[in-house]
Amino acid sequence: MDVNENLTAELTEEEYLAGLKEQNRLRTEKLNALKSAGKDPYARTKYPVSITAAEIRADFEKLENQTVSIAGRIVSRRDMGKANFIDVRDGSGRIQVYVKIDDVGEQAFAEFKAWDLGDIAGVTGFVFKTKRGEISVHAGELTLLAKSLRPLPEKYHGLRDKEERYRKRYLDLIANPDVKDVFVKRSMILREIRAYLDGRGFLEVDTPVLHTLEIGAAARPFITRHNALDIRMFLRIETELYLKRLLAGGFDKVYEIGRIFRNEGMDSTHNPEFTTIEIYQAYADYYGMMDLLEDMCRRLCEKIHGSDTITHKGVEIALGKPWERVTMRDAVERRTGKTGVSGNELIALFEEFVEPDLIQPTIVFDYPAEVSPLAKRKAGEPEFTERFELFINACEYANAFSELNDPQDQRERFAEQVRARKAQNPDDSAEVDEDYITALEHGLPPAGGLGLGLDRLVMLLTDSASIRDVLLFPTMRPQKD
Repeated sequence: MDVNENLTAELTEEEYLAGLKEQNRLRTEKLNALKSAGKDPYARTKYPVSITAAEIRADFEKLENQTVSIAGRIVSRRDMGKANFIDVRDGSGRIQVYVKIDDVGEQAFAEFKAWDLGDIAGVTGFVFKTKRGEISVHAGELTLLAKSLRPLPEKYHGLRDKEERYRKRYLDLIANPDVKDVFVKRSMILREIRAYLDGRGFLEVDTPVLHTLEIGAAARPFITRHNALDIRMFLRIETELYLKRLLAGGFDKVYEIGRIFRNEGMDSTHNPEFTTIEIYQAYADYYGMMDLLEDMCRRLCEKIHGSDTITHKGVEIALGKPWERVTMRDAVERRTGKTGVSGNELIALFEEFVEPDLIQPTIVFDYPAEVSPLAKRKAGEPEFTERFELFINACEYANAFSELNDPQDQRERFAEQVRARKAQNPDDSAEVDEDYITALEHGLPPAGGLGLGLDRLVMLLTDSASIRDVLLFPTMRPQKD
């Protein structure tokens, strides 16, 4: 089998795997021969890249006949004897390279002919356009920068399994260049969020990832150990309590974009480690957080897509129109006709009958106190809290409230969480965060807080169906074989 050819769809799985093994053997032999000849392809530490493939295509009229140096992976070859066309892909895309024996010399051309698809190459030459009108580089000098010992994946056998794509993202990016666009947009979204918040006077901060106690929240933490201190520690399940300590300390507007770790199940919208943006503003309430969230998401959409309307899972989502705002009680009453319900019963009815139908952006507010341990109680209705969540296409994207700053109320709610956990398991290690209570006792100003799931937001703005599609390296079960 020609090592420069992709394996075909006609091969059985066994034949395909045998072919991979044989290609690996042949490529390894080539590598050993190169090293024996004093031509180690891994010896170079740098290459004088002067331009990208995309820049050549964009500025061809200025660059025609100019000498350039490019580098990238060889992804295709068309052999015409004493001349070859190859496609080289760098971080910006593909560019065609024309290699002729008369221009590079017989020895260099012979060595080049032994290169394989997947090898990393440097090319110096002049920019031109072929008779067929394709912008290309006419090679004058070729350099092998890294030898690929494994063949490129191909569409029939290489990466047809999504699990394999997630597990070996580097191969996914090689075989499916469009996948890169999602992660480029993810970076753009992060950049625009920072620009939006920084422009409104918020300060980005970092808070601890390792905590010394487990709070009584429903989410369970990952547990580790600090050897020097000989103590058990917990990976954070939120950034909220430390950010609100900063409000107590005198910062009025703070936010953190940070990794969160929760020891729970996985599905299309949940991964054990994920990224959130938490935003806190002194002297604001949950209505202020509603306005901030709606304006920020609309501006993000316009920046990323040039429009305030997107399509997600085949559904057109109008982020530009005023979002509906409805209390949980009213939403349940409209859908079920039931009135006067509260607490856990209200939550159950909402999740079963209302949430699946929340397609266009909808802010649902005034949640029961039983499920809102950090939110301020609603004036005149202490069984409810000033809390809201954002729903789009039947999925929750954000959680926010007017922050509870009464230390006595907060201690009791924390204690109730701990009691509930220990009622289920007497050996549960949950504790009341007394240091946070102490911070409240020193005085926490009235404040609004907002938590937004970045990964779900990226899913929305890139029309991705699974959280694994927007994480470069999602959590995967280890392979046994």
